[in-house]
Amino acid sequence: MKLKYSVLILLAALSLSSCKTDIDTFKQNFKLEVTNSKLKWLEDDTVEISLIDANSIQVDSVIWTQNAAPIDGASGMTLSQKLTNQPYGNLTFKATVYKNGMNHTVSTSIKRMPTTKAAIYNYSIVNTYKHDVNSYTQGLEFYGDSLYESTGQFKESDLRITNVETGETIKKISLPDNQFAEGMTIVNDKVYQLTWQSMIGYVYDLDLNKVDSFTYNQSKEGWGLTNDGNYLYKSDGTSKIWKIDPETYEELSYIEVTANDRIVSKINEMEWIDGKIYANVYTTNLIMIINPENGLVEGAINLNSITKEISNYSANENVLNGIAYDKKNDRLFITGKRWPKMFEIEIVK
Repeated sequence: MKLKYSVLILLAALSLSSCKTDIDTFKQNFKLEVTNSKLKWLEDDTVEISLIDANSIQVDSVIWTQNAAPIDGASGMTLSQKLTNQPYGNLTFKATVYKNGMNHTVSTSIKRMPTTKAAIYNYSIVNTYKHDVNSYTQGLEFYGDSLYESTGQFKESDLRITNVETGETIKKISLPDNQFAEGMTIVNDKVYQLTWQSMIGYVYDLDLNKVDSFTYNQSKEGWGLTNDGNYLYKSDGTSKIWKIDPETYEELSYIEVTANDRIVSKINEMEWIDGKIYANVYTTNLIMIINPENGLVEGAINLNSITKEISNYSANENVLNGIAYDKKNDRLFITGKRWPKMFEIEIVK
């Protein structure tokens, strides 16, 4: 009897080992190759990518994606993608191959840089308002006549409604002490708020009652959040801005913020204004004006001199981080982490 059991155990072990070998072989078999590789990709170029099946294993099916979004009509062993109107920065192509219940994803990328330089803007201060100096501002947004604010730091994080004229808090809800709140935005009467590294976001009604929560998928951190009226747009501390379904919370695709001479990282607080994303770059006093279709930095607002108005300004701590557009009255507001002031500004070219 013991011999019988020993034989069964040995066969099971051999089966598992064989299965593991099959999976490892399957995964090591495939790779992607850009067959027309070049240093500079132009708008009318077409990138050609081949899925290499080294040992002619054959596959049941292939799904292709570009920057996490499925590519319509792409399913075979080769991909031909025209670059006209495609995003800038690193375009990442992935092919997920399926065979006998197994699947594996391989990827490759090309870098596509714009030639258009960003317009540089200055500003003028229209009005100055009080701001709660204890508020570590992470998100700032008008919804109707109400100004909502998300504040960060462990043991201090909250979501609040603020009086614009006085800077006083009308109502707030605190987060757990072990969570660090980040950006927020409001769409369809729902307030969405991110946390930094807890991999979770919260949804509230307009009275700050929690109604739902969601987890992050491909992006790993929560930084800034805005919306276009239909979708959420989330930054994660890198150069990426993720497009998210506000009902399913699925991360549908992303753009990479790109200027003519560099890819811009540390994209933080964001605001949707007239079809563009206005985004603060963390630890700088710059607000980038970004095309949400392709990630192109079309403009940059230089706010360096506004720090002279802030008595407790610190280049590493109390930095610019709050952009709110009052669409009803066509007013643009900015503030920063623990700033005692909030400013209504006018952009000057």
